[in-house]
Amino acid sequence: MDKASHLSVVIDLSPTQWHLCSQSSNPHPLPLQLFLSQLLAFFNSHIACKDENSLAVFGAFPGKSILLYSSTTIAAEEHSVNADANTYRPFKILDSTIMDSIRDQLEALELLEAEAPIGLVGAITKSLCYINRLTIPSSSTTRAGEQAVPLDPRILIFSVSPDQSSSYIPIMNSIFSAQKLKVTIDVCKIYGSDSVFLQQAAHLTGGSYLHLDRPDALLQYLTMSFLPPPGIRQLLSVPTQDKIDFRAACFCHKRIVDIGFVCSVCLSIFCNPVPVCSTCRTKFPIKTLQRLNASRPLPMSNATATSSVPRSPAVQDALRNGTPTQNNGSK
Repeated sequence: MDKASHLSVVIDLSPTQWHLCSQSSNPHPLPLQLFLSQLLAFFNSHIACKDENSLAVFGAFPGKSILLYSSTTIAAEEHSVNADANTYRPFKILDSTIMDSIRDQLEALELLEAEAPIGLVGAITKSLCYINRLTIPSSSTTRAGEQAVPLDPRILIFSVSPDQSSSYIPIMNSIFSAQKLKVTIDVCKIYGSDSVFLQQAAHLTGGSYLHLDRPDALLQYLTMSFLPPPGIRQLLSVPTQDKIDFRAACFCHKRIVDIGFVCSVCLSIFCNPVPVCSTCRTKFPIKTLQRLNASRPLPMSNATATSSVPRSPAVQDALRNGTPTQNNGSK
């Protein structure tokens, strides 16, 4: 608990998803402007908890990811802000830097760029690299005779976009890197269905996955669930995941599958049995492929249709005896 806490925040800033989230047809709409105002209050609370706490904010925009704010860079201190006697200057610098960066990036987006896949994986990777630089400082970043302050790093992801099946492998690589660096990944799902990949990220790194029932009460969720660092959470009752979706995406079509076939050599996942692994080029015996195809369960639609259609006595006798029947036009 005596360690300083570093918080890297990844914000999903998809214009399309935030437009859907702010619609009045939703039970509890949350506009982007209201989300950012509550989020900045959470950032200020994190900085105020301990003098040594640090913060880095990454924005996941369509097709790219950008560092919006870093409390360890000199550029943040040189940011010119108007003096205000009623505002604490570090909070003012933080708020203005993040808001100006987000506004500039959103205004620079063109119509076609706004529909590009969100750069969530790039933002997570950059946050891990940033944490690795803080936890293992080089001789150039550490002054002579100065000892590095031990950190308790964690990543908090705000998600509003659905899963991208093509990003399964990069996200899993990021999860394994976070496990090696002992970085906790927390996920706050604000809008949309549950994210399969982010559920696995929170579970495998010991973090919390929270799907908000009331997005308009975001600040209360953040203060009670995500403000305490992992060291203090052992003494608190933080939300836990009731169920975790461990499905994976196949390597052939990049689709999330319920039943997959794994290569015994490189552990690649396929939605159908393949004679040759496309990753390691391993060839599988024909008998193995036949056995796997025979063991596949029938689709639910076909099984339901077969069981729901009434059969005539002649058809039932044919099925029991294994003899073919002829359709004589009777129904």
